[in-house]
Amino acid sequence: MSNDRAQRTRREIKYIISEHTALAVRSFVNCYLDPDENAMGKVDNAYPVHSLYLDSDRLHTYWAVECGERNRFKLRIRYYDDHPDSPVFCEIKRRINEAIVKQRARVRRDAIGPLLIGEAPRRHHLHSWKPQYWADLLDFWELVERYQAAPRLHNAYLREAYVSRGKGETRVTIDRDVCVEPEFGAELLARLERPRQIFNDVVILELKFTEQMPSWMVEMVRGFDLKRTSAAKYVQGVEALGQPKVARRRSGFEWGHAVTSAATSAPWLDASADVGRTLGPNRR
Repeated sequence: MSNDRAQRTRREIKYIISEHTALAVRSFVNCYLDPDENAMGKVDNAYPVHSLYLDSDRLHTYWAVECGERNRFKLRIRYYDDHPDSPVFCEIKRRINEAIVKQRARVRRDAIGPLLIGEAPRRHHLHSWKPQYWADLLDFWELVERYQAAPRLHNAYLREAYVSRGKGETRVTIDRDVCVEPEFGAELLARLERPRQIFNDVVILELKFTEQMPSWMVEMVRGFDLKRTSAAKYVQGVEALGQPKVARRRSGFEWGHAVTSAATSAPWLDASADVGRTLGPNRR
């Protein structure tokens, strides 16, 4: 992922479609957009996407969606492979009424473990320096600490992506094979051990644009009779797995220290303790 052209503020509209319709949409979109630079040269212009979602003990961000809060956010760590030199992205994805505001810090992979056990963000944690990355990382970890958010769920899928030239103000993504499993550590593996498929055999189509929907998109929606719907991968993942498997209650938790009781010991805290021992006292 050499470049980061994601728009910070945009509209997103989702549709759940069949594979047959997805192939027709691909042909239509190719008349107006180019493959994402990260998809070019790959089969079907598609690449794997992995997201590690963080949430509180009480699943604050999950319930914000379930309760229909119009102003809400999600916390996730996104990555595309497990190469040690590849960046990972600490993201806040906010919904403010109908707008999506996305903050995205490019971070070193080896910084995630120390950060998750309570080390304060430092400039050297960034994969590359950019003032906006630094500001986004600070905002991300402020929310992590405020809600005592921890890893909860690993989500993976194959993304086919197209984007307009220049600033990439228009983007279309087609997501297939969406799978989830509980995840309480910071290994950031590019595979799932026991994947649970969600959305079954359907495909998730997302139309993304910064201002008004382009006229050709309007034509496509009408022509294919697309029906707008919700397709929240984290929420669907929690529901598929069951809340008890994701919301692991913690006892005696102090941010930056893995303190558990035998009755409520959580795998994430056990993992964080192991990471802490590996890093040693000078890195805590």
